[in-house]
Amino acid sequence: MGRDNAAARQMTLVAFLQAANCSNYPASWRHPATAPDFLTAAYFQRIARTLEEGKFHLAFCDDRLAMPDRYGDDFAAAVRHGIRVVKMDLIPILTAMGLATRHLGLGGTYSTTYYEPFHVARVFATLDHFLAGRVAWNVVTSLNDSEASNFGQGPHPDHDTRYDRADEFMEVVLGHWDSWEDDALVYDRAQGLFAHPEKVHRLEHQGVWFHSRGPFTVPRSPQGRPVIMQAGHSGRGRRFAARWGELIFVIVPSPDFGRDVRRALQEDAARCGRDPQHLRVLPAMYCVIGETRTAAQEKAAYIEQLAQPMDALVLLSEVLNLDFAPHGLDEPLSDTDLAAISGSRAIHDRVIRLSGKRNPTTRDFITHSGRGTLHELPLFVGTPHQVADGLEEWFMTEACDGFVLAATHIPGAYEDFVRLVVPELQRRGLFRREYAGVTLRENVGLPRPQRGDWACRKAEGGA
Repeated sequence: MGRDNAAARQMTLVAFLQAANCSNYPASWRHPATAPDFLTAAYFQRIARTLEEGKFHLAFCDDRLAMPDRYGDDFAAAVRHGIRVVKMDLIPILTAMGLATRHLGLGGTYSTTYYEPFHVARVFATLDHFLAGRVAWNVVTSLNDSEASNFGQGPHPDHDTRYDRADEFMEVVLGHWDSWEDDALVYDRAQGLFAHPEKVHRLEHQGVWFHSRGPFTVPRSPQGRPVIMQAGHSGRGRRFAARWGELIFVIVPSPDFGRDVRRALQEDAARCGRDPQHLRVLPAMYCVIGETRTAAQEKAAYIEQLAQPMDALVLLSEVLNLDFAPHGLDEPLSDTDLAAISGSRAIHDRVIRLSGKRNPTTRDFITHSGRGTLHELPLFVGTPHQVADGLEEWFMTEACDGFVLAATHIPGAYEDFVRLVVPELQRRGLFRREYAGVTLRENVGLPRPQRGDWACRKAEGGA
């Protein structure tokens, strides 16, 4: 492919990590080239340095607040097969990665369902100061009853209720981040003035879900406030993403589908009163690269055979909050079963659409979700030139604004992409050769936010 004119628009590249024993591909730990020292800071710092060498914009860690134990109401299968059972706290990991780099953005997933707004606001504002304005918060509403149980709560709230709570959660967090004006802190020893009290404000939030008085205890961060990352796919989730998200993480099967999703998010953002150009829509994908297409295909075939059927069953039970153990592979799920799904509506809707069935079977869920396999995400296999061709097609036809690279094995998947694909994208003018600035917002091309600029955004994204 290639372009006659190198346009100003360039790809945003994000790395998809887990603070876990494997990547989002659960079989990755079985790969002989995967590093086993995932419990150490050095493991994550090696990844961070590799990504910074490749001029990646951001590395973000996904998270769950429970071990996958919904399948058979037991954790034994997940532990035995190593299916994302180790889940460490993200903040020490992001701090370690940030201290090993100077430019790479670092993002972490914190739940609006099981944390409190003041706590989340303080954690990410502090980290943004420590890492000189390179931090993003990946906003999630969590998935299942196992997470609820770990926090001493009853059944996991239903899908739309979680997003209603999350909307107010965002208002509280953003309100706290705006408590200090940019020039409030002066640190003037001669005048005996630490900060202007009239430039520090209480929040005084009294809402349906939260009461939070303030004032906030962390001055305004270097980039104004951390970047907001979100993964909204379903109708309600997409409207939430359009209202609040800046980096939007999506899973789409094709460029055509990606264009539809991106357009819908931009339209929803405009109805919220936002500038649609302030969203970056980023589909997740896998890349397997070889010196020849045949070599790459052989590598991909080897990686694919590492997956086991239990991986899919355990992860489907987790993400849908539905125990698949009592159901045979070819048994259609009843209307009652489908109604009981309170986890990911995006996966539920995808399986219904692709299977063409009102009542899909367990096998349909495995096949059409791709959960636990390489087929969960778009897969680019080939030489560096061929992989770059595939990425360029998606990007230049405006199916996306960049990509989220998921790892088939660690750290090799990141190393191969940085060493082989990034130079090809740079040669084509599709990806930057140097970081644009210091903060994540500068590097992603997002404006520094003004205090209170979020307050006029309309609820529900025009629903």
